[in-house]
Amino acid sequence: MTAQGVRITVGLILFVQGIGSAITDAVWHSSFGVAGLLRAAGAPEWTELTVGGVGAALLIWAMIVWRVRA
Repeated sequence: MTAQGVRITVGLILFVQGIGSAITDAVWHSSFGVAGLLRAAGAPEWTELTVGGVGAALLIWAMIVWRVRA
């Protein structure tokens, strides 16, 4: 797998885990995935959105690199 593929894969995973967990926590009061584990370990509520934001940043970076090379 190329570095670009890793950026896209990790970005998607973190985005879905972070934003999905934040939505799940807001609606059903239950976290899941990476963000859920962080919350169970005592991390603050904004951790879920931070994980999702990092995923979004990786996806944006991957998109920029793809556009520059195209």
